[in-house]
Amino acid sequence: MNRFNRLAAAVATTLAIAATPAFAQEVVKIGFSGPLSGGAALYGKNVLDGMKMAADEVNAAGFEVAGKKYKLEIVALDDKYNPSETAINAQRLVQESKTPAILVPHSGGIYALQTNNVAQKYLILAYSSTPQIAAANNKLTLRIPPEFTSYIQPFIKHAMGKFGKNVAIADADHDYAKAWNAAFKPAWEAAGGKIVADNPMSYNKATDFYSGVSRALAGKPDVLFIGGASEPTGLVVKQARELGFKGGFIIIDQAKMDEVQKVSGGYGSLEGSIGVLPVVDDSSADTKAYVERFHKLYPGRDPSSEVSLNYTAVHVTALAMKLAGSVTDAAAIRAQLDKAFKTIPGKLNPGAVDGVDERGGSTADPRVAVVENGKIREVKLSAIK
Repeated sequence: MNRFNRLAAAVATTLAIAATPAFAQEVVKIGFSGPLSGGAALYGKNVLDGMKMAADEVNAAGFEVAGKKYKLEIVALDDKYNPSETAINAQRLVQESKTPAILVPHSGGIYALQTNNVAQKYLILAYSSTPQIAAANNKLTLRIPPEFTSYIQPFIKHAMGKFGKNVAIADADHDYAKAWNAAFKPAWEAAGGKIVADNPMSYNKATDFYSGVSRALAGKPDVLFIGGASEPTGLVVKQARELGFKGGFIIIDQAKMDEVQKVSGGYGSLEGSIGVLPVVDDSSADTKAYVERFHKLYPGRDPSSEVSLNYTAVHVTALAMKLAGSVTDAAAIRAQLDKAFKTIPGKLNPGAVDGVDERGGSTADPRVAVVENGKIREVKLSAIK
């Protein structure tokens, strides 16, 4: 063999070795099953954008677990907000993509997966503030946002004090909204209020809410209790104002006021409302820095809390894998989530989640806002309790 042939053979051998699986970078996949079509498509896209932003940052920084280098990927499937579709998607994600964790951003889908995720040994990253998620005491579930129950009393005190004691229920009719209703209605009545209409609507299916809003307004409410995905919530607000409603809105935490006002006609249409503080209006340094990074990636768009909290959830899951020394052992990863939240840098945790309780629920100090004189204003829960 001449010198040229020997050199060519050596190069070929080196390339062949480098291409073998033993030397290839391994891939870890986190699953997503949520609405990417239909009325809640924007909601699902926000969640997914936050996840992908985090995965890109994890990979850019280098993702190494127990001495091995990995690439983190997000595998997304559309479930159209349908829990039965969520269950089918989860089977696909576990069997085909070997996902040790699946993020689901709606309570119905989360409940569907909680029936067998422990047996199948995968972690549910549950983006829903419904108390029942953690109450199930599922050993392989992380509830990402804090429970919505912390909002109820401050929301009632603000709305009742500003507008009056008569409320009409005009929120969505999916499982998450039903959980809010079950907690809100007795609390409103216990505070001396009256429910003058109870008319939930199919926010994820309908595009015209005039008849449903008309039924709610027939009770002459001082306050409308509304919310679901942000875009249809904005339509409910717009149509309520067009029908002459002058009162205030209590907006459940799924709907984001900065997104709602883009559909409803500006913050003036939300005058007197109370809801979750938009991420872009959060005054903390870590959140401001996060918003800047997001704007560079997505010019012209603002991140919602769906984006920021699920961004953190993916970063925390990756850190928990490092702490556990495993990318496959869901129980070991779950056991490290509290430590991961407590040690993750603030710039990766713009929602300031500070830990995980024994039932798998995150803990944090929720941030609230009201609309006054057509402008949004951050308020502390302690100031309205």
